[in-house]
Amino acid sequence: MSVIAYRPAHSPHLRTLLTPDRVRAHFPDLPPGPIHRYEIPSLHALKFVLHDALDGGVTRSLRLDAHGRSLAACLLEMDVPAPPTTDTKDTKDG
Repeated sequence: MSVIAYRPAHSPHLRTLLTPDRVRAHFPDLPPGPIHRYEIPSLHALKFVLHDALDGGVTRSLRLDAHGRSLAACLLEMDVPAPPTTDTKDTKDG
């Protein structure tokens, strides 16, 4: 699963908050395989690999969501506080 910062300035905020431990806590029902996070600075993105989450992968899994697309949609439900802003475009008054 990948998370891409909407604004490049928000990338450090997401790097701080979106840790493998927080992702694990967000998906408590998945098998206990490791979660690795890879940073892609040129895209202001984070990629999470949830090992064993698909029970063997697309061609071997009996899960209804063999590609893991629902997992990516569920990650969007994670509570992440808004980053501090100094850009007037991000404020309601600006």
